[in-house]
Amino acid sequence: MKAAFIEQHGGPEVLKYGDLPDPVAGPGEVVVDVVAASVNGADWKVRAGQYKQTKFPYVLGRDFSGVVGAVGEGVADFKVGDAVFAVCEAGQEGAYAEKIAIKAAIVARKPEALSHVVAAALALTGLTAMSAIEDTLKLQSGETILIQGGAGGVASFAIQLAKHIGARVITTASAAHHAYLRDLGADEIIDYNATDFTRVVSNCDAVFDTVGGDVAQRSFAVLKPGGRAAFIASGPQAPKPDRNDVQSLRPPVGRARRHLDRIAQLFEAGAIREPEITLYRLSEAGDAHRLSESRHFRGKLVFQVR
Repeated sequence: MKAAFIEQHGGPEVLKYGDLPDPVAGPGEVVVDVVAASVNGADWKVRAGQYKQTKFPYVLGRDFSGVVGAVGEGVADFKVGDAVFAVCEAGQEGAYAEKIAIKAAIVARKPEALSHVVAAALALTGLTAMSAIEDTLKLQSGETILIQGGAGGVASFAIQLAKHIGARVITTASAAHHAYLRDLGADEIIDYNATDFTRVVSNCDAVFDTVGGDVAQRSFAVLKPGGRAAFIASGPQAPKPDRNDVQSLRPPVGRARRHLDRIAQLFEAGAIREPEITLYRLSEAGDAHRLSESRHFRGKLVFQVR
């Protein structure tokens, strides 16, 4: 099979495109012929060595959509030809390839209304946003939430999900993305290049940070007493709050089929729409990583594998 992979850590130039052995479906697994795979911020961090790998060649990629090509022993839920999408378990990658072996228990059926490209674009971003907004922050109708970095894939899904729940949504983004985010349903958008969000936002019930660093730490200032904040860009630990009347939370790393099923339901109901998508070929993995690492894009980057 063709794949994009690394044989050492480094910059985007270490990504190679070539042939690797086809995977085989073990007990309880399916092999999926990948049609589309998404690019996530964690991918370039793995490539750069922030998460060390010792087994090379190493195929990156955490979420994908495709068609079942082989079924392992004991699998009764799927048959060859089924359209599916999935997010790899923590510690497993391999979606930057024409084929991937994965546990059948974490694979979801792809509805016909959801194209393979859109399914790949929504899989990990949707799972991450739902884990943060619904499972961790437990956002309620009528509450106000600040979502940092609104133009990104996870944040843009979170904006729509929060609006679907019935919350008031404030987000931050550069001016070029304001029309896009208004169209997604954001109630208030702050240009972080022109305005310090801590000067104009206050009394929020919740914050969802996708940026990290100083932005994450300063986000505590906008919370009302008893408010809660969830962080996904700050490493394995949530930032420590500088006040004792708010909560700092780190969403769990989940790979649940129920989340994928809910993504499909939300999309079919019109509550979530597809993000703005930029397509690449697998052979252009280096270019995709350069753009991903720059963070100067909106929506999702997706490999059209087939």
